[in-house]
Amino acid sequence: MRIPLRVAVFAALVLAIALGLAGPVAARELTPVALSAAEARPLVDRLRQGGLVLFVRHADTAGMPCDSSYRVGDRAGQRNISERGREQSRRFGAALREQGIPVARPVLAGPVYRARDTAEEAFGAAAVEVVDGLTADDFAGSRLGWVLAEHRRLMAEPVPAGANRILVGHRTPAIMIFGEAVAGRAFPEGAAIVIDPAPAPRILGIVMPAPIPGAGFHGC
Repeated sequence: MRIPLRVAVFAALVLAIALGLAGPVAARELTPVALSAAEARPLVDRLRQGGLVLFVRHADTAGMPCDSSYRVGDRAGQRNISERGREQSRRFGAALREQGIPVARPVLAGPVYRARDTAEEAFGAAAVEVVDGLTADDFAGSRLGWVLAEHRRLMAEPVPAGANRILVGHRTPAIMIFGEAVAGRAFPEGAAIVIDPAPAPRILGIVMPAPIPGAGFHGC
């Protein structure tokens, strides 16, 4: 299943944090906030306590060739992260460390290279486990129902105290699960949806640890 994602360039980073939204959340668009912004302080403080899930959209892919083969192991047939996407990924990991946000190991990433590369650049390859359940929707084929069920399971499982579960994947499965609240400009490349997994997954907000001005959405 493919959903065209031709969206205008993401411009504003800091407008609001939406708290206490049950999933599927209300049909209104969220806006990502920079970790260093004053508006993000309650959410950063909550992340420092652990027990949450960060569902990360892969890093910047602007200007890279679009997917062509839709085969998981075919790097040449995939839209890969750009060089500034690799640098954005490293800044993402550094920002979590600088803010004192604890990360559970292993970090889980989808097998499509733009997700896997984002996780490995951010946290180191040794800390990353690649899981089929975070496959991109248009690479899932007949397994899409199972892939979405795995997304929901990983978002809902309890997280050990003192750490946060990191899932690195793709935008469209998040839209399929949470609806229009994470569509439009709400969830750019390099952003993370902050989810409280219990008693049922709910969105606390969206953060942008390593923004790239004028970027966030590809042209494919």
